[in-house]
Amino acid sequence: MFLALRESVEDALEVALSAHGFPTGDLGIEEPPEDVDSVLASSVAFRLASEAGAPPPQVAQQLADEIDVDELHYVDRVETQGPYLNFLPSDAYVEATVERATDPTYGHLEDREESVVVEHTSANPTGPVHVGRARNPIIGDAVSNLLETAGYEVDRHYYVNDAGRQIAVFTWAYETFDEDDLETDPERDRIEYDLVRYYRKGNAYLESAPEAEVEAAEAEIESIMQGLEAGEEQAYERVTEVVDQVLSGMKACLARLPAEFDEFVKETRFMKDGSTDDVVSRLKELDGAVYEAEAWQLELDEQGIDKNLVFLRSDGTSLYPTRDLAHHEWKLENYDRAVTVLGEDHKLQASQIRETLELLGTDTSDLRQVLYSYVNLPEGKMSTRRGTGVDLDDLLDEAISRARDEVESRLDDRIRDDDLDEADIERIAHQVGIGAVRYDIVSKQPTKAITFEWEQALDFEAQSAPYVQYVHARCCGILNESADADDLDVDDLDAVVETLAADVDAPALETDAEQHLVETIARFPAVIDEAADDLQPHQVATYTREFADAFNAFYRECPVLSDDVDPEVREARLALVAASRHTVANALSVLGVAAPRSM
Repeated sequence: MFLALRESVEDALEVALSAHGFPTGDLGIEEPPEDVDSVLASSVAFRLASEAGAPPPQVAQQLADEIDVDELHYVDRVETQGPYLNFLPSDAYVEATVERATDPTYGHLEDREESVVVEHTSANPTGPVHVGRARNPIIGDAVSNLLETAGYEVDRHYYVNDAGRQIAVFTWAYETFDEDDLETDPERDRIEYDLVRYYRKGNAYLESAPEAEVEAAEAEIESIMQGLEAGEEQAYERVTEVVDQVLSGMKACLARLPAEFDEFVKETRFMKDGSTDDVVSRLKELDGAVYEAEAWQLELDEQGIDKNLVFLRSDGTSLYPTRDLAHHEWKLENYDRAVTVLGEDHKLQASQIRETLELLGTDTSDLRQVLYSYVNLPEGKMSTRRGTGVDLDDLLDEAISRARDEVESRLDDRIRDDDLDEADIERIAHQVGIGAVRYDIVSKQPTKAITFEWEQALDFEAQSAPYVQYVHARCCGILNESADADDLDVDDLDAVVETLAADVDAPALETDAEQHLVETIARFPAVIDEAADDLQPHQVATYTREFADAFNAFYRECPVLSDDVDPEVREARLALVAASRHTVANALSVLGVAAPRSM
């Protein structure tokens, strides 16, 4: 309803401004402070004071007098407060918000009939996913969810680097060494933990083996790379045997978040179909193309980039950026928009790719990048058996373990009387633990480096995932109790209030806490709309914390099921609880965080 109200306010302001001959380019619409009763405000009178030859409060009043409130369905009245015009909601706004928000799809915007490919994670298939890279799948998945909720048709892609030197080394090592040659056992019973030992063994061998043996190994590695470049099927088969096995383990790790993909696009695809060769030919024809330092390079000084893009080695093999250019051309040909989630260390390469695409004649206006800084863990908080870093699996295991301890410590203090068995506790521990990791990471602005702190992430009282998740669990508890049932299915919970929402009487929700909660619920679709435009899912996380505060204030001040509550008020508040449940569940869903029914 907020979007509809904002649109009608914009129209009314434009009419009022035009009536006085004022320009309508800047309406000054903003959300007022919490202590102001209005849903929207306008500061346009500030801008017009000199042009109108009158003080801003007088201009504001002139505009307010010009607006016909009877034509604004969701606005009850327009008031001035100094230079501001405040638009106060009508009963129809309250009633329509509660009714709309009890729909399970609340917050989902209309179909935009526009396709978007979101490429994220794309970690090299050389071993387990490291925690430092965990921000990519978490942000990438949230961006994908956000765009989908905002009405876009979204495909989630993982771009697989299966053609570089690292993969050639991995393939050679896998074929060269036996299990007996490896010095350590796998750290985990999954395929990528097993095979990464071959990769490490191969790299160690190349650093320390006798020169003649290293030369022979390098010759074999080079032959694999040349074979891929020449389109030799045998070379592809050799590489694929290693890559697909490692990738299967990485998929299992990412599924724990969960982060799933519609397609794994291999870069060798663009070598086999001739796209890479075509890009190389066109790059050589550009004015900035030079051959120096035994490689073909593209000078980008005129584009403000002082580092050349190297696109072809002297031996005729292409590089990752070359193949990525072909990949980007393919994306922009097949989708209306393309979004890539990248670590900050790829910022230069992202700029090179964008500028080079433009030089090649590709319009990049529909290409956007989301850059993020890395995740750190406090020194000494966690370590692995090899002591060289922390894998994402380690972080998730630790999160679940800590969440389980926290849930068990709270069993005696729970308000709800539903008995939780071991399966319930384990399920909640997964939902809370993994939710805490995701929420803590996605709630920060991507460009800011973050240090993951367990105490903050799993704090049930602070503004964390459990704090927000608990609101959903509390809503479910109230609805269960209202139906005198211990454990209703989600669909049954909706049925409890499906008739109530349509009959909500706005005056029954008269307290400040109720009004504030309604207004917060109403803003949710607008939050989705703005966050999707900005590609910033952390805005949704911020909203969930504001929502949790609003709901908790309502819960403290407005009893729902007490015997002394008027039946009409009780039904209105129940409908508001149902609306709250859908709002918080759908907001958490965008972030990829589970909404537990019990905690």
